[in-house]
Amino acid sequence: MSNNPIREDIISTIVNKSALKQQTFDNTFTTFQELKDVLFEIASELDEELDGRLDKRVRIEYRDRGKFEAQLQIASDLLIFQMHTDIFEFESKHVIWQNEYIKQNPDNSYCGVINIYNFLSDSFKFNRNADEGYLIGRIFINREKCFFVEGKRQRLVRPLEFGSEKITREALITIMETAINYAIHFDLLVPPYDEHTRVTVDQFNTKMDNSKFITGKRLDYEFKIDDI
Repeated sequence: MSNNPIREDIISTIVNKSALKQQTFDNTFTTFQELKDVLFEIASELDEELDGRLDKRVRIEYRDRGKFEAQLQIASDLLIFQMHTDIFEFESKHVIWQNEYIKQNPDNSYCGVINIYNFLSDSFKFNRNADEGYLIGRIFINREKCFFVEGKRQRLVRPLEFGSEKITREALITIMETAINYAIHFDLLVPPYDEHTRVTVDQFNTKMDNSKFITGKRLDYEFKIDDI
């Protein structure tokens, strides 16, 4: 055993943090697999309930894109659910540090993250690589499987309530349905005229190449976390 205090601190930190982060990762990964099941279930139920009531070209479809990504297409909207493979700590000014659960044990603040993005489905269909999507929600999960959620209309468990509830299938259903409901009401707006009065030759250089024109639901409009 080394008598070097710096070396001992390095070893201790590696052992403690690796165990902490691995447990947090495992909890987030398990949650993400259940989230996929929830999305598949929601897609199947919506498809069944809408059978015969929609044009057949309108798609309700779930796609599993591997260990860390899943997609849900709802008509012209595409929701992408992505689990980050790293574990995060919060910056010093984040409201989470006012939470008593975190104050009692700062290790509780280390979280895995599942992001929810909203894109236009045509952006992927027509390979419009410059199109913009929006982060409309994210779920934070810690070593004890406690969670909170940020994002558009997400009110289930807020940062100051972190530690009060563990993530459950019922919570995931609520979070998913809230994200879907927000996305389908978050309409594509015509961008301001003055922002698009000029185009380049390159934008018309390839006939019918839509990828050269950027499209987004709120292109050139300010997009805030509390927008409704």
